[in-house]
Amino acid sequence: MRIGGSLLLIALGAILRFAITTKVNGVDLHVIGVILMIVGVVALVITVVFMSTRRRTDVYQHTNGTTYVTPRPPSDQV
Repeated sequence: MRIGGSLLLIALGAILRFAITTKVNGVDLHVIGVILMIVGVVALVITVVFMSTRRRTDVYQHTNGTTYVTPRPPSDQV
């Protein structure tokens, strides 16, 4: 699940929590909405953490092939 899926869960949960006033026997839609919002926020945080710590690779195109080079860390992180 990426950022879009996380935002979808948050929006769906907010709709169930704040916009739906219909009562369903045996199901509390407000609680389901809160659960969906919490799951969406957790998924969003995990996605952002993974995206920020993902290793980056530079790609150089040459006429005789492709060279993949792992960039060096900045001099302040050595």
